[in-house]
Amino acid sequence: MRRENQSSVSEFLLLGLPIRPEQQGVFFALFLGMYLTTVLGNLLILLLIRLYPRLHTPMYFFLSHLALTDISFSSVTIPKMLINMQTQHQSISYVGCVTQTYFFLFFTDLDDFLLTSMAYDRYVAICHPLHYTTIMGQGLCTLLVTASWILSCASALCHTLLLTQLSFCADHSIPHFFCDLDALLKLSCSDTSLNELAIFTVGVAVIVLPLVCILISYGRIGATILKVPSTKGICKALSTCGSHLSVVFLFYGTIIGLYTLPSSSTSKDKNIIASVMYTVVTPMLNPFIYSLRNRDLKGALGRLSRIEIFFSK
Repeated sequence: MRRENQSSVSEFLLLGLPIRPEQQGVFFALFLGMYLTTVLGNLLILLLIRLYPRLHTPMYFFLSHLALTDISFSSVTIPKMLINMQTQHQSISYVGCVTQTYFFLFFTDLDDFLLTSMAYDRYVAICHPLHYTTIMGQGLCTLLVTASWILSCASALCHTLLLTQLSFCADHSIPHFFCDLDALLKLSCSDTSLNELAIFTVGVAVIVLPLVCILISYGRIGATILKVPSTKGICKALSTCGSHLSVVFLFYGTIIGLYTLPSSSTSKDKNIIASVMYTVVTPMLNPFIYSLRNRDLKGALGRLSRIEIFFSK
């Protein structure tokens, strides 16, 4: 097969979703609605946290960054997919593809680190309630978020720089709706062993270790809850971490489903469906999970609704 230097690659072709041409309009409307719901839902959470002083706590500080990350994460892939579906123009420039890969990895890792920080916050709140305000001060919260951004940037930059060193074959067709790193490596004519080593080592650092930390935190939380004598106390403890635990299951469930699927050609459609769940559905559901299962957010939303009704009269 003819080899080409990566500097000569001008564009890739995103083959998109495995849907029939006559279904394009229906799926375009569906994904547009889901994207707008994601953006508006997360913006609403940001607005509520900003407006109401009662929500100015460490948990909602992390949640505000998670909401911003979900908006950005969805905006990396969905708008380009919608444009391609509407215009039937499947090409994406080399620079655009590498940039999309970088930001996709960046916001994926950032989501992971923020969920880990939130798990630690819930651990301190339940296991060390008397020292919560002392431990989870503004300095530590800022440090955790800053470290999350820096580590995510470093991880995504590592993969992206290694990607730019590869040469690509004559076939530039990506069987996906965005520039997935794994799909790009399969198109390369270069030796990708270093890239695969980076995926394994960095993946352990940014996916496996945070998951272990979350599991340890909830193991400690579970042990503490079992020591609570009253049913009311147990329910209160569970209510403080139920939303976060639901988001963790959704986040890691889709990741595990995505990366444990076999890589055979017959699983390509399943792989794309898992990616849709991960990139489209999960960020859309997060605001609903937090708003429906969180008493403070529901109260703030109710007050905001009453204010709107008052001014509309």
